[in-house]
Amino acid sequence: MWRENRKLQLRLAAARFKLQACVEDIDFGHPRGLAKSVMLELATSRWVQQRQNIILTGHTGLGRSYLACALGQKACRDGFAVVYRRAPRLFDELALARADGTHATLLKRFAKAQVLILDDFGLEVLTAQARKDLLELLDDRYQVSSTIVTSQLEPKDWHAVIGDPTLADAICDRLVHNAHRLKLSASESIRKSEGLTSKSKQNK
Repeated sequence: MWRENRKLQLRLAAARFKLQACVEDIDFGHPRGLAKSVMLELATSRWVQQRQNIILTGHTGLGRSYLACALGQKACRDGFAVVYRRAPRLFDELALARADGTHATLLKRFAKAQVLILDDFGLEVLTAQARKDLLELLDDRYQVSSTIVTSQLEPKDWHAVIGDPTLADAICDRLVHNAHRLKLSASESIRKSEGLTSKSKQNK
């Protein structure tokens, strides 16, 4: 038991999650189009075993990152190696690695993760090098491992962000066709409503 707990702690540390999140704590009370049955199925991690992807879209403040980290944490608990990165940070890391000669090693490390979480994709238009790196990374992972992408943009709008139509087609093909699609929507962000609730309690 101690050995298994130690391995889990190492997997969690290696993942470098942005948030402390777990599937048991997901709030289904806030109306945002999140089906509990879908999340319970994804929480089994069968999607990882079947090398499927997950695409989480919706406006900011609806919990995309939390859900991605929660599913990643559950995958860690189920024995899978997970890597979390915000998309801008991943491309920055790869650019620095290219400069110091460790690019191939880092790309291989990201490619080997059984689950790669690419958070906040689409915040900025990709550079020519970033879109080539992304295609190479996803090509190595295609039908071998699983990827979670979170974005404010729907996949149909990713071409403008990726930039090159041919590479965009190839990138989307490797991500979208084998993906569970979760589109979140609500009249206001959870973050905002929770903030207002907290302030209301403080003023009582």
